Amino acid sequence: MKHKLVSLSSLCFLLISFTILADAQIKKPHHGESGFQNPNPGFQKKGFWNVLVWQWDRFFLPYSLDAKSYPEFPVVPNDGKELQSNANKLSVTWVGHATTLVQIDGVNVLTDPIWSERCSPLSFAGPKRYTPPGISIANLPKIDVIILSHNHYDHTDLTSLKQLEEKFHPLVLTGLGNRKLLLGEGIRNVKEMDWWDEVKIGSLQLTFTPTQHFSGRGLFDRDETLWGSFVITGKDETVYFAGDTGYYSHFKEIASRFPKIDVAILPIGATEPRWLMEPVHVDPKEAVRSFLDLKAKFLVPMHYMTFVLSDEPLDSPVPRTKEAMKESGISESALIPLKIGETRFF
Repeated sequence: MKHKLVSLSSLCFLLISFTILADAQIKKPHHGESGFQNPNPGFQKKGFWNVLVWQWDRFFLPYSLDAKSYPEFPVVPNDGKELQSNANKLSVTWVGHATTLVQIDGVNVLTDPIWSERCSPLSFAGPKRYTPPGISIANLPKIDVIILSHNHYDHTDLTSLKQLEEKFHPLVLTGLGNRKLLLGEGIRNVKEMDWWDEVKIGSLQLTFTPTQHFSGRGLFDRDETLWGSFVITGKDETVYFAGDTGYYSHFKEIASRFPKIDVAILPIGATEPRWLMEPVHVDPKEAVRSFLDLKAKFLVPMHYMTFVLSDEPLDSPVPRTKEAMKESGISESALIPLKIGETRFF
């Protein structure tokens, strides 16, 4: 009996040791000790002090950052009727900032929705909307899925998400660690995803893919939740939504797994000053380089012309992107700079 007990103890010890060893082996490189991290070993983390230095420097810029100094940008009225009647065509509608409506295989997917006047924890302060949303929530077709790239205020806007929940009750896909926040705000159908996780909805496969960025909604929760991008794969077409990202090799890795991307929705704004923004926001040249890495057919730019978040003039990203495409030998027809509210059918 004693020998059996010793053998049983030994077996339990081996099982525990094997479990610990297995956990250590399957731990993913982007899972840190107290949160998440970028795979790029050269990633330069910028903190609150860097932001203070930047704000001080802004006083000495040679041009005004007052939104009144910018030109008026065209907004295309969109009553949603074409979108509501579209049963199967691939379409992309730019609502503003990183908010786009992607229609694919009869499924309506909304990216990083923000209809609020400010992207801020405060309703009376913080970056204010410069251009109105291109379509009202009331005129949207039924939203089946919302994808959230990360939890920054300009990408996870709780006010808008609650309005969309009340009207559509969509499935919300987001990175690890974000579910608790959303459930606490009454968002009921939330699924967290790690990089390369997949969710199937009808004929669609939605894959959460890597980006180089960071997360946080306050001073003390840096990188506690996971950021990322999405690949939306339909029966015949594939759409990539980048969210926010700096430039790194993840674009080539995504292309190796998804070799037939039709539309890449890429950020081109919030890029200056480069010493601060480069690790986490591609500029127009890097957006074009990312487009080439992805081997996509069309580039739909976003993340500009909506909020004043950085130092470059609001009207500069598209001309700079066109110039970068010209320098790279890419036909300008591959660039689809939608007006806010505009829909492109493919």
